[in-house]
Order: sequence, then C-alpha cells, then structure tokens
Amino acid sequence: MSNDRLLTRPFALCAAANFLQALCFNLYLHLPGFLRGLGADEVMIGLLSGLTAVAAIAARPPVGRAMDSRGRRGVILVGGVLNTTVCSFYLGVDSIGPWLVGVRIVHGLAEAMLFSALFTLAADMVPASRRTEGLALFGVSGILPISLGGLLGDAILARASYAALFATSSVLAALSLLVSLPLRDRPRPAHHEAASSRGFSAAAAQRDLLPLWFIGTVFATALSAVFTFVTTFVLTTGIGSVGLFFSFYSGAAVFLRLFLGWLPDRIGPKAVLFPALALLCAGLLGLAAATRTRDVAMAGVLCGLGHGFTFPILSGFVVKRAREAERGAALSLFTALFDLGVLIGGPAFGAVIRAGGYPTAYRAAAGVVFVGTASFAAWDARVARQARARVESSAH
Repeated sequence: MSNDRLLTRPFALCAAANFLQALCFNLYLHLPGFLRGLGADEVMIGLLSGLTAVAAIAARPPVGRAMDSRGRRGVILVGGVLNTTVCSFYLGVDSIGPWLVGVRIVHGLAEAMLFSALFTLAADMVPASRRTEGLALFGVSGILPISLGGLLGDAILARASYAALFATSSVLAALSLLVSLPLRDRPRPAHHEAASSRGFSAAAAQRDLLPLWFIGTVFATALSAVFTFVTTFVLTTGIGSVGLFFSFYSGAAVFLRLFLGWLPDRIGPKAVLFPALALLCAGLLGLAAATRTRDVAMAGVLCGLGHGFTFPILSGFVVKRAREAERGAALSLFTALFDLGVLIGGPAFGAVIRAGGYPTAYRAAAGVVFVGTASFAAWDARVARQARARVESSAH
C-alpha cells in the first residue's frame, strides 16, 4: 500500500511551488481593470489576453519535448526565473503599446513552462490506482489561489496601486522558484528506452486523445468567459466583487476535491464528468441572469463545482491514454488547450459583450459547453467502439 501514498514530501513540495506560482498568476485576474484604466475596451482586453495565450501555445511543443528528453526539473527552474523577471516588468507598463505586448508574450512563455512542468511532475508522482484523486488533490494548489488571488488583489487595490499588485506578484514568483529548487525528476521506467517518444506531433494526433483535445478546448473556451471578463462584469454592473465570485468558485472546487476526490476512481470518470460539465453550464447561465450579489456567489459555486471535477478527470484520461514516454508532450498539449481557450474565447466573447452585453456572452458560453459535451460524448464513444473492434479483429 505504500506505493499508493499520495501525500509524500516531493508531492507536497511540488504542490507548494504550484500554489505560489498560481497565486502569483491569479493576481492578474485584476489585470483587465488595469488595462481598462489605460483605455482598453473589452475587445482589446480579450486580444491582450489572447496574445499571452499565443505565446504559451507556441512554447508548448518545445516544452513538451524538453520534459520528455531532459526531464521536468530544468523546465521548472527556467520557467521560475522567467516568471519572476517578467512580473517585475509590469511595473514599467504605462500605456497600451509595444512594451505591454512584449511583457504579455514573455508572461505567456513563463506560464507555459511552469503550468506544464509542475503538473507533469505531479502526474509522475501519483500512483495509477489513485490517478484522478491524486490529480484532483494536486489541483487544489491551483484552484485555491483563484480565490486568494481575487481577495488579495481586492485588498491590495483597496489600499494601494496596481504597482503594489505587480510587485507582490514578483515576490510570489520568487518564492515559488525557491520552493521548487529541491524538486527532482522521478526515475524513468525500466522500459523507457524501448518505448521511446514518437514526438509531440504523434502524441497530438493519437486517435483516442483527439476527443480529449476537443472537449478540453470547449471547457477552456467557456472558462475564458469567466476568467477574462468577470472583473469588467463586476465593474460595469456593480454586482458582487471579483473576490466574492472567485472565493465561492474556488471554495466549491476545493471542497469537492478534498472530500469527494475519490468519487471518479470509484464509480467511473465519465459518470462524474458529464454532471460536472452540466454544473458548469448552469453556473454560466447563472452569471447571465445575475441581478444580485448572491446570484454571483451561486454562479461561482456552480462553476467551481463543474471545474472541480472536469479538469482532473480530463487530465487523468490524458495520462492514462498517452504513452509513458510521451506523457510530457501529451500533458504539455493538454495544458496548452487552456491558452487556446483564451485565444478563442477572449476576443470572441469580448466581441459578443460589445454587441449584446454580458448576459448574451455568458449564455453563449453555456451553449458552447452544452453542444461541445454532446459532441464529445458521441465522438469518444465511437473511438472506444472502434478500438474494441480492432482488438477483437486482431484476436481472431
């Protein structure tokens, strides 16, 4: 049973490093307010968010190859140094211009390296028998900072300027780097050389992973409507606060992962995945209909419950289906989907908000989840049937 332990010292260190870098990153939930102060509208805010996503997506193939060929630790350390540096660069931003564009690009590179490598290292540490539970537990270190980042940002901006916010983010990035120094790569399996990686492109095109790339993109695109525009929604409507929404959001997700994280492994991942996506859909519709502070809080709860299970279940599927030697590439691509979602959803939902308002945008995001989930269910079932048919055919 010792091989089934989740809470080991390396796992805790990896989670602590992830917590600190995620807290740093989630302070930038308040960045849309800063950009609005510089004169950006919702479309420009979406484009600037998309710019970071483009850089992160472009970085994923080399990051995935580096993790599979040279290990996760080097990527974590380089990403930590880059993140600490770029967070301090925001202190020099005073207009919408080339400097801001450059900072957003470098921030995307740092985010891609840290998000991919810390998550992949954690996946290496999780025993297969408790994979979804372990990834859900590790995910608490990324979910909890959503609430704390919103609240900490609210507190800083109530007493100081955005410069103080950016300085705090740089300190948190430095702390994450320090905590990550003792991390070491896990021993490679004995069969590693025999089952060498076919490369990033082969992992991306693997037939049973394709439906996961699709639903991951759907999930991430819908989330972009929340993470990119809740700040301006609150500023425009005066309903609730950024800290309130994300506190209920992360609180619900953390509760689910701490007390019910075992459920997908016990009753089956898909038996939990589809209700989770339905809860996310309901939360988005709740935001569309919100007229009071408690409506925003309830929407946060529903979205958080949906996120709480959807991410670890999908990532667990990726780990299970990917080849061992291509785990870094596969998880790097999976995490890139969340940047792709921002790239698609940021400008698209920004345009919808400008044309039809926030309720229309959040209803559209709910529609994306509903249609995408139905399409994924049919596609993944078909891929499973075809796989079974190939196995039966080869057996005869």
